[in-house]
Amino acid sequence: MSILVTGTAGFVGFHTVKKLSAEGYDIIGLDNINSYYNVQLKMDRLKDSGIFLPEGDLTIGDTFTSETIPGYRFVYGDLTDKAFMMRLFEREQIDYVINLAAQAGVRYSLVNPDSYIQSNIQGFFNILECCRKYPVKHLMYASSSSVYGNSTKTPFTETDPTDEAVSLYAATKKSNELMAHTYSHLFRIPSTGLRFFTVYGPWGRPDMAYYDFSKSMMLGKPIALFNSGDMYRDFTYVDDIVESLSRLVTKPPDNAPELTPYRVLNLGNSSPVFIKDFITILEAEIGAKAIVENKPAQITDVYITYADTTKLEGITGFSPATDIRKGISSFAAWFKQYHAGKEF
Repeated sequence: MSILVTGTAGFVGFHTVKKLSAEGYDIIGLDNINSYYNVQLKMDRLKDSGIFLPEGDLTIGDTFTSETIPGYRFVYGDLTDKAFMMRLFEREQIDYVINLAAQAGVRYSLVNPDSYIQSNIQGFFNILECCRKYPVKHLMYASSSSVYGNSTKTPFTETDPTDEAVSLYAATKKSNELMAHTYSHLFRIPSTGLRFFTVYGPWGRPDMAYYDFSKSMMLGKPIALFNSGDMYRDFTYVDDIVESLSRLVTKPPDNAPELTPYRVLNLGNSSPVFIKDFITILEAEIGAKAIVENKPAQITDVYITYADTTKLEGITGFSPATDIRKGISSFAAWFKQYHAGKEF
């Protein structure tokens, strides 16, 4: 069976390819390798997956076969190019889609809002249109815990209100859920929205706080601690995320005629960590003391994220549970090895 995984030069996409390929799926990976953060890290993820891109400019549609992962092909392309996406779906006869490509980051949406509309709205619309014309067995797509806004009811359950977004990023993810519901209702596309809760781990994103904190600690530079560290985050280890994805792929929502084949699921660790405690753990694993500069909370910040994963466990028999100390230890070991002898 073939799976289209978008965003495979990205953090979660990279790990998803490795997990699903090991389970025997044929993977078509897609990424536009944009420069939102360090392109070299994205290229190194691809190299670690056996994908070696030539120097110089790439052309949309260029395809490369992994030298180390059987059944994995990488396609250079962009979700916002609808004609290209239609050709890709027509050619590949895709069974499943896991859409992880998006413009990420909450605070960056204050700086460059256009990129969120293009990638997260237009790009996702093109995915839906492709699944409409070339039906798939299951469409899974990355949503976010940010759709819950500044909810004071914890833990967050999938039936909680999600109509008070505090960032444009969150608004685009909520829009994805509404768009998917409409297409599931009208065109019977089985879809699952994946509300990720602060994913972390090896090969992570440099724009995430834990990565940026680690870099600053190693360089002896101060870290900006918003709201003076008085916040909680439900940190979720990346291996738990991809284990959830692998179990969900062949379990689409019920497509009975009287039902809309649509759902959203929380993918979180169900164990919020106080940010000040998180920094203490990170200091121990990185082996350097944090120089803290306390800052006021930003307008896009939420106070707490906390996932109720009862629905996920009921469907898959699995719920993320990696202890934060174990997860940060794995991240720190990779971080120090990857950056050894390199300039940040």
